Amino acid sequence: MPGDQSTMKLTFLGTGTSMGVPVAGGFGGKEFSKEDSKDERYRASAWVQTEESSILVDVGPEFRLQTLRAGLSHIDLVLVTHEHMDHIAGLDDLRPFNYVQEQALPLYTTASCIKAIRSRFDYMFGPDRYPGAVSVDMKELTETITFRDCRITPLPVRHGKLDILGFRINDLSYLTDVKSIPDKTKERIRGSKVMVLSGLRWKPPHPTHLTIPEAIEVARELEVPQTYLIHMNSGVVHEETSKKLPEGIDLSYDGLTIEI
Repeated sequence: MPGDQSTMKLTFLGTGTSMGVPVAGGFGGKEFSKEDSKDERYRASAWVQTEESSILVDVGPEFRLQTLRAGLSHIDLVLVTHEHMDHIAGLDDLRPFNYVQEQALPLYTTASCIKAIRSRFDYMFGPDRYPGAVSVDMKELTETITFRDCRITPLPVRHGKLDILGFRINDLSYLTDVKSIPDKTKERIRGSKVMVLSGLRWKPPHPTHLTIPEAIEVARELEVPQTYLIHMNSGVVHEETSKKLPEGIDLSYDGLTIEI
C-alpha cells in the first residue's frame, strides 16, 4: 500500500483561526503574548512531504509568507478543505509554482468549493482567462485516490451547516473547521497515527467549530495515539493551554514539523 515504507513529514504552515492571531488592527489581543512566537498564528494550512510527494492543504491569505518561512518551493498536489476565504485567499500566489514547474497544479476539493473558486477567481478560467493567471486542474474528491506514494481518503465533516472535507493521507488525518463528524467518517479516521483537529477555544460552545474540550472528547473516542489541535483563536495562549491538555493531545504552532 502507498506510504507503508516512506516517512511522512507534516509542517504546520499556519494554525490560527479565520482572522489570524493577532487580528488586523490588534483588536481583542489582551491575551496575546508578544514574548512567545507560538502565540502568533497565520491562517490554517499544512504541508505534507513524503519521499515522492509535496502536498499543500489549503491556500490561505498568508500563503506567500508561509512558503518563504517554511522553504516550500515545490507543490505536486493541492487539497482544499472548503471555500471560506481563510482557506483559498492565497490561490493567486500559486502562480510562481506554475511558472517554475511549467504545468497546472492538480487541486482536489468539494463541488461547492470548485464552484466558489470559479466564481471568485473568474479571471483564472474560461475564454477570457487573464494571461499568466494561476492554472489549477480542479476535481471533486469523493472517494479514495492514490497519488504517487500517498493514499488520500476524503473525510466529510460538518462546519456548522456547511459540508466540508478533511483528508486522511496515509496515517495522518487532517481536519480543520470541524463542528461535527459523521460516524462513517470516524471509521475512516480510526487507525491513524496522527490526527490534526480544530480546537477554536476553551468555551463556550461555538456554532461552527469544536471547542478544545469537545476536540479532546473526539480524540479520546477515536483513540488516535497523537492529536494536534489547530485553528485556535487569540484566547488560546500556547504555554498556559499546553499545561491543561491530556497526554497525547498537544497544541500545534506555526512552523512545527513532525514525522509520521
